[in-house]
Amino acid sequence: MPVSSIIVGMEKINLKLQKLDDNVTIPSYQTEGAAGMDLCAFLKEPVILEPLERKLIPTGLKMELPKGYEAQIRPRSGMAIKHGITLVNCVGTIDEDYRGELCVPVINLSNEEFTILNGDRIAQMVIAPVTKAEIEVVTQLSDTVRGEGGFGSTGINND
Repeated sequence: MPVSSIIVGMEKINLKLQKLDDNVTIPSYQTEGAAGMDLCAFLKEPVILEPLERKLIPTGLKMELPKGYEAQIRPRSGMAIKHGITLVNCVGTIDEDYRGELCVPVINLSNEEFTILNGDRIAQMVIAPVTKAEIEVVTQLSDTVRGEGGFGSTGINND
């Protein structure tokens, strides 16, 4: 079972990956400064995505995250801008206790069909620490300048 080292600040953690087949591509950082590792499709045959169609694409990997960490699955910007391929849920979260196969829910937002081939880089995975909140129910919140101003309330023209 391969182990990929990940450095968080000065702390080093181990990410345990299980390949479901010898031909599965292990995620990798494409540059020294990359925050995300590319996840690749593991397919027996090409997957054709029609316009507005969504499918779950397997990676052939299972993972064991360290306690207190999550994996964020994000779209690849090149696929999004060049081909209109993104993730159905924008950013997916994989919890530390999930042990199933990593699959990526993709959608074709373009007007043309798109083919995903075995080994194609389909998403990126960012490992991040998790902060859990302790809920405190109160009867009033503190005042701010913004107050209850919502969508567009801090824009230049406020319209």
